[in-house]
Amino acid sequence: MTMTAQDATIDSPVRRRRPSRVDSIRPTYGFDDVSLAPGVATVEPSEVDTVIDFAGLRLAIPILASAMDAVVDVRSAAELARLGGVAVLNLEGVQTRYEEPDEVLARIAGAPDDQVQAILAEAYQAPVQNALVARRIAELHAAGSPAVVAATPAVARRFGPLCAEHGADLFLVQSQVSSPRHLASGYEPLQLDAFTQLMGIPVAVGNTTSYDAAYQLMHQGIAAIFVGVGPGAACTTRDVLGIGVPQISAVAEVAAARDDYHAETGRYVPVVADGGMRRGGELAKAVAAGADALMLGSPLARAQEAPGRGTNWGMAAPSPTLPRGTRIKVGTVGSLERILFGPSHVTDGTENLVGALRQSMAALGARDIAAMQQVEIVYAPAVGVEGKSWQRGR
Repeated sequence: MTMTAQDATIDSPVRRRRPSRVDSIRPTYGFDDVSLAPGVATVEPSEVDTVIDFAGLRLAIPILASAMDAVVDVRSAAELARLGGVAVLNLEGVQTRYEEPDEVLARIAGAPDDQVQAILAEAYQAPVQNALVARRIAELHAAGSPAVVAATPAVARRFGPLCAEHGADLFLVQSQVSSPRHLASGYEPLQLDAFTQLMGIPVAVGNTTSYDAAYQLMHQGIAAIFVGVGPGAACTTRDVLGIGVPQISAVAEVAAARDDYHAETGRYVPVVADGGMRRGGELAKAVAAGADALMLGSPLARAQEAPGRGTNWGMAAPSPTLPRGTRIKVGTVGSLERILFGPSHVTDGTENLVGALRQSMAALGARDIAAMQQVEIVYAPAVGVEGKSWQRGR
């Protein structure tokens, strides 16, 4: 009897399919994917405590201003310190390249859109001056602000000891993606464990999104860890390089590493959610995911005290070859105090950020930041649109 092609197909063994990369994709969550679920208790808002101990600094509010030239100078740092937070000064920015940076800042803020990248690249060609680094640290202290400063790993060895010598309170080694091992053949990579021991002041590191990387970085002696790759409003890393993890998942991963490391060693390493937060509800969600502190850029660039004059741009934007950021126009809406504490003049949650965080904590029964980290998070992608058709014009 002759076997037909159809018979051969029926009788052939089923081939076992090789797993593809898509099969191993894990779900991750951003701010718009989740909501916070009320529990069995509420707290009087006036009794909510937002104080945190951050790498040797006691902050009344868990707010850090991002190390961006449009967000932080001595004036804005002093005002944020008065309000209970702390600003981070970019050591590779215009504040340390120019004795009087106002003219440069005005030129960047006022540049036409089609010329701004060239103007940014030109502005950052001037060398960083050691004398200005020392001067800015002294000016921060004189203005009543801690001196928290940031530099990339490539120049950390140059600026770290200089900043420690001149009394900086915290040194942040900040890069696009931080890892416990950096491979390079053309130069000697920064060894974080040796660097943290050398410095004599707390050393923080950012940015990461990974449990394993965070856990290993903590074992290298860092004082705090920053979370977020590409979520910032002025950052284009996710588009340009295709890298990033949504912030709720990223913060939760790193917070889990913090908790495991704390259980193992007894040392607590604060986690900072860096970027992607525009509204009070997002601040609340970041803390619920595990953040101890929140680093804000564009929301604070909208303040009258901000040096960016209603604009903002990322630390990587001045690159003449591959800018991973762009200047954005955020506008100026009012004082830094109003943005953080109100009264709010809008209903979209972008003003009175700390007030909104406190109210969320109160409604969820969380008396302090540690309690807020324990509230229930639910998957709720419809929560932003459910019942809101009239608000959205539909």
